[in-house]
Amino acid sequence: MGALISGNRRLELTAMGERAARAATGLLSLGIGEGDLIALYLRNDFPFVEASTAASLLGVYATPVNWHYTPDEAAYLFENSGAKAIVIHADLIEPIRSALPPGVPVLVVPTPPEIAEAYGITPQPTPPGMLDWDTWLAGFEPYAGEPSTGGGTVIYTSGTTGRPKGVRRHPPTPEQVEAYVRVLMRGFGFVGYGDPQDVVTVVTGPMYHSAPNAYGLFAARAGGTAILQPRFDPEELLQLIETHKVTHLHMVPIMFHRLLKLPEDVKRKYDLSSLKFVVHAAAPCPPPIKREMIEWWGPVIEEYYGATEVGIVVSCNSEEWLAHPGTVGKPIPEAEVRIIDKEGRDVPQGEVGEVVSRNRFINDFTYHGDDQKRRD
Repeated sequence: MGALISGNRRLELTAMGERAARAATGLLSLGIGEGDLIALYLRNDFPFVEASTAASLLGVYATPVNWHYTPDEAAYLFENSGAKAIVIHADLIEPIRSALPPGVPVLVVPTPPEIAEAYGITPQPTPPGMLDWDTWLAGFEPYAGEPSTGGGTVIYTSGTTGRPKGVRRHPPTPEQVEAYVRVLMRGFGFVGYGDPQDVVTVVTGPMYHSAPNAYGLFAARAGGTAILQPRFDPEELLQLIETHKVTHLHMVPIMFHRLLKLPEDVKRKYDLSSLKFVVHAAAPCPPPIKREMIEWWGPVIEEYYGATEVGIVVSCNSEEWLAHPGTVGKPIPEAEVRIIDKEGRDVPQGEVGEVVSRNRFINDFTYHGDDQKRRD
């Protein structure tokens, strides 16, 4: 069984599970239950996984919030989501204090030293009069009920064209749960490369984004070891790979670009031979950048394409990409991908159209609080 690692801190997954079960009991004591929602205003830290896991036990939705938000943006999300509780790092309170909804419990996580160092801030304790996360957990027995199959993560997305919309999936059938797990486990490389409990990964991106969120939580739930990098730093990542013998990574192209800009002696300084599966997504990767990464790290670079609403729909490995530079791969067995014109007709090969996709075996979704936007 694996662990969560952050800086010099280590939390075994068995201990994390017990803390999450205590948090579930605590949420019940606040009147929070199946179908409700909590907001996570946190950087990558142990309580992020604990609170997400606690929510899943109860069928509660967890919503990670972009902690770069202005007070107006944060207030909108708290109100739109109907959050029944907010879990927040101590140093993030003051910038959005005016946005905290009256009467909603605020559970405060003291800012740990490695996060404070990464962002050049002074470690902050829990402010007087607010609930301290660790103290609060200690007051409850672990939840002993049957785990729910409902709930999940509500990710707010598409904010570039207006207010962001929360993607909330309908309660899944057991078959849909199985399909969802199968797609992500395969897409993230947690199957086909030995025992999932032997996976060692670094969560390189902020977990308020949908892909790092799903990736980090699935790594932990599969029993692997997840190192939570407070803030992406290219040389630090190479150090972590060598020190912890990292096997899996999830990245975005800008990280490749920053890695390739390192001096040659730094790039060659670290042993990266433990890497088995490095997947990237979220943005187009310039072919020269990807080719250089494959030449440096070997044919371990994978890619997928998808969206928060539909999940992973296509994928390709290094060999497929080298044979067709620029491709994002072929549809996975569970997905349907079409390119259509304005009338919804498939366009001939080589012509421009709109990409539409769906995952046939993953439960449908709505936009939280506004199902009409799902139909617009």
